[in-house]
Amino acid sequence: MTTTTVTTPAAPADRSPATTGSRTRAGGTGGGSTSTRLRPGAHKENRIGWGFAAPFTILFVLFLVWPLLHGLYLSFTGQSLTGQGGELIGFANYAEAFADGAMWRSMLNTFWFTILSTIPLVAVALVLALLVNTGLPGQWLWRLSFFLPYLLASTVVSLFWIQLYSPTLGPINTVLATLGLPQPAWLQDPDTAMIAVVATTVWWTVGFNFLLYLAALQNIPDQQYEAASLDGAGRWRSLWSITIPQLGPTTGLIVILQVLASLKVFDQIYQMTNGGPAGTTRSTVQYIFESGFTGYRFGYSSAISYIFFAVIVVISIAQFSITARNRKGAQR
Repeated sequence: MTTTTVTTPAAPADRSPATTGSRTRAGGTGGGSTSTRLRPGAHKENRIGWGFAAPFTILFVLFLVWPLLHGLYLSFTGQSLTGQGGELIGFANYAEAFADGAMWRSMLNTFWFTILSTIPLVAVALVLALLVNTGLPGQWLWRLSFFLPYLLASTVVSLFWIQLYSPTLGPINTVLATLGLPQPAWLQDPDTAMIAVVATTVWWTVGFNFLLYLAALQNIPDQQYEAASLDGAGRWRSLWSITIPQLGPTTGLIVILQVLASLKVFDQIYQMTNGGPAGTTRSTVQYIFESGFTGYRFGYSSAISYIFFAVIVVISIAQFSITARNRKGAQR
């Protein structure tokens, strides 16, 4: 007689979410537990990372975050350079600033300088980059001569151009006299002072924009020009149909950087004209400086600073919006 043994399979382990969750919470070997636990040595790596970031974080807080917050607080006080008047006065400084005609005039001067300087700094930089990119002999010399003024200190540049603009001994008026043309007092005449400062700024800072354009030109593929030439396009057609569109992102970047830099103008104006004649070249930054360090009114100068900061933020947002809209339109 043969005996048959029947083996009953063991019941499968309970895989319900409740059981799995309980094992995970109990610290078992479930899959969820390994994803929530840090691997050995992770805490040490985090401490090392924070140690490397600590110097920058400390400097960032001390020299950016704290001055911003402290300046905002000062704008609501009557703080003086002598240390007096530190009590809160609410929005009195802002109300006075909005009614200050000298502040609005300095802001208009700043906007006028920005318009006058941004256009040639973009156009001249593009022309210089196109000339160098054509393969002129001695390219290193051209690049050096165009970029070298940018490396000079503002004081050196200002003193150099003050001598050039001298009404009696300056070479500019000497050439004009030779040609029989009028010789204006460039920095003393309200009609020419701002133009003279703008010309100095263009000569001084165009080299940076020139390098940006030159780098962008060298990144345009040669195949595009070769295909255009096969289709019968000449140099001017290639310039308007290939080069200028390809330089669109670079132009947008240069315009944004240049507008922000021009809005913060101070050095060359303060050194060449000191805001004169009759306040026709006084910038907003100079007016803030004079209110705080000449008028001894830290609270009032802080309020003007934050009004000007708000204006710059609005202009920056508008520029970024226009740039993004044009970029989307070009992609379509």
